[in-house]
Amino acid sequence: MTITTNRLSIFVDGNNMFYAQQKNGWFFDPRRILAYFAYEQPETTLINAFWYTGLKDPQDQRGFRDALISLGYTVRTKILKEYYDDSSGRYSQKANLDIEIVVDMFNTVDQYDRVVLFSGDGDFERAIELLRSKNTHITVVSTEGMIARELRNATDRYIDLNDIRPKIEKTEASQC
Repeated sequence: MTITTNRLSIFVDGNNMFYAQQKNGWFFDPRRILAYFAYEQPETTLINAFWYTGLKDPQDQRGFRDALISLGYTVRTKILKEYYDDSSGRYSQKANLDIEIVVDMFNTVDQYDRVVLFSGDGDFERAIELLRSKNTHITVVSTEGMIARELRNATDRYIDLNDIRPKIEKTEASQC
């Protein structure tokens, strides 16, 4: 598919990406994400950048959320819920912001031509298929072992976080 315009929206599944970064042993800088995908690409116009994250309480991650907003991200949050996992016998916490991500993708679909989705969650497969049917170019960013096969197959382009690490890694000089 040929892209004639470069109106870009970025969607970051913060909780999914937190675990992907933990697995890789390094963290990315939200400022460098914008620079790499929007500002370093010729003739690209960043339309929206959304960041979704679960919170322990309303004050959780306040400084980080404020920093994201100052960078231009729209931050969507949800309080974490505790679930009991019968198979492991342990409690876990989950915010599950997949619906919010999909709603924002479709609510703003007329504003962009390209999407970069930071997530490995296979639940996005159908939404990605529908967006592609509207001639939207979809790039998914995740990491091996954390990207669902269905999602990887549904996308136009897959980028492993480790392949772009030098461009997006958080460094002492780039603290957000």
